[in-house]
Amino acid sequence: MTTRLIPMALIALTAALPLQQGAAWAAPTLAQAETPEVPDGDRPAHRPTEPTAGPATEVRGLAGPYLAARMAAIQNDYRNAATYYLQALAQDDTDGYLQDSALVALISAGEMERATALAVTMSDQGRATELARLVQRAELARAGRWDDLIAAIDTAPTPETGADAPGGGALVDGMMRAWALLGAGKAGESLSAFKKLATLRGAGPMVSYHLALTKAKVGDFEGAEELLADPATGAHILGVVARAQVLSQLERNRDAIAMLEGTPGFAEEPHLMALRDRMAKGETLAFDSIRTPSDGIAQVFLTFGSVLATSDEPDPLALIHARLAEYLAPDLGEAHLLSAQLLQGFGQFDLAEREFEKLRELGDMRPIAELSRIDALARAERLDDAEKAALALTAAHPELAQGWIALGDLLRQQDKFGQAVPAYDKALSLIGDQDPEARWFPLYARGIALERSGQFPKAEADLRAALKIRPDSPQVLNYLGYSLVDRNEKLDEALRLIKRAVELRPDDGYILDSLAWAYYRLGRYSEAVAPMERAVAAMASDSLVNDHMGDIYWMVGRKREAEIQWHRALSLKPETEAEARRIRAKLERGLDAVLAEEKANGGKLPEPRTPEPRTSEPAGAD
Repeated sequence: MTTRLIPMALIALTAALPLQQGAAWAAPTLAQAETPEVPDGDRPAHRPTEPTAGPATEVRGLAGPYLAARMAAIQNDYRNAATYYLQALAQDDTDGYLQDSALVALISAGEMERATALAVTMSDQGRATELARLVQRAELARAGRWDDLIAAIDTAPTPETGADAPGGGALVDGMMRAWALLGAGKAGESLSAFKKLATLRGAGPMVSYHLALTKAKVGDFEGAEELLADPATGAHILGVVARAQVLSQLERNRDAIAMLEGTPGFAEEPHLMALRDRMAKGETLAFDSIRTPSDGIAQVFLTFGSVLATSDEPDPLALIHARLAEYLAPDLGEAHLLSAQLLQGFGQFDLAEREFEKLRELGDMRPIAELSRIDALARAERLDDAEKAALALTAAHPELAQGWIALGDLLRQQDKFGQAVPAYDKALSLIGDQDPEARWFPLYARGIALERSGQFPKAEADLRAALKIRPDSPQVLNYLGYSLVDRNEKLDEALRLIKRAVELRPDDGYILDSLAWAYYRLGRYSEAVAPMERAVAAMASDSLVNDHMGDIYWMVGRKREAEIQWHRALSLKPETEAEARRIRAKLERGLDAVLAEEKANGGKLPEPRTPEPRTSEPAGAD
């Protein structure tokens, strides 16, 4: 089969909010299911795993630890990078580059106490970088030393203002200072500082959100509601929670409930549903979105971390800001969630799992977090743990269709196709018939599971239903077309489906392989050569594609080249022993003989003969 397994359906965890002329900031958002990007084949796509070098070993001298640290940093192996940089610093504790590199690695690894100690050392030596100063300011906020924090910001060198400024430049300093003023008992100056910052180009929505929090903290709930009602300011999960609390304080529970229920993704957020239920019983919610100014500064870091995380390739500084946020507010679930997301993206799945565990310890088992956690476990090849987590999610939230889809996807990844089908059945029953687009993915996924578990008529029905929803889906066109080819059924239609898939993805090796194999099944061997050669060029390390190339070469008389391809296919370790045995048979007897044997044996290669058991001892035996 030439279509790989679909990876787990992903959930959107961040979203950008408009600033000015295309600028954007983001905070962790409500769960909104997105159609996942689906590879086209039925073999599991390669999953990168976290480097498994184990604990860093001691390396003598400066050059060894430095080079080891650089290699670990390139691999995003933050723990070992930190260890090796610190080993290098033990040889030379005056190198500013080594100090700053070690600081980045320590923060990224979540080693905040060691990072704080290093930042103090750098400051004492007169080598404090912008990042070191940022860490020190976070520590002052954590200790509630507001006057010292204000003085540190006011007397510091002018911060960098470019995109690479670790502290985010003057805007971050200004927002931290405004919160510190509130902590120092200067509420009026704090509000004025936030209002001044809100006038900066492109900063309005993010600053207005913090201004709203400040107003609510000092009891100005009317002013806070006016700001949070603007979608550009409060249309993210933290803003929605804060606004619900503000409305409740204004004795407007009915408006708060309507706001919550009208929020996209509300049904996937148990926390929001719990707030709704409490207000429906007449309870007035306390305003605890911000308990101390330190919480406010934590949300400043979270805001900037979310901004940096919204690109296709997240900025590594996003993780630093997320780590600082969780350091200041350990119970801020969104900070742990952002760290987990970023660590997943950087291939650090074990570190990501730590963040998901912290969420669970906080009693914050949100579907968004659990779906990401399941994906992280699967990518780390901890499939048993991933399956347990998926089962726990569906047990805790049986009404969540995405949880059942994730379970089905995980079961398929383990070739448990028959078990995956009921999971997709449940998801489709929850989705219903009102949202065809939401049905596309589970229909396609169930079609694969049905086909792989030998239920092709049902599989064909699902694949055709998915194709009706998305007529130009190359994945479905290819899977259905190849399935028909593989069964030697409706070959003309199969060829038409696969040709359309090739038009949509002309360089996809799996689809090109399907096209070549369709020509092969139709006996159009010469036409199969070109697409098959393109498929091999795109997927040189795929055993099945090389095997197909050998069969096609044989049929056009290029038998020596066919044998070379079969040898290569065998060296690439076919998925099953049956495939490997068939390749060996072709090398021994040729494809013509193998096909004749299969035809005489009902389409299958005869099993090798088992030697007859001996009935007597051989001559000369003792």
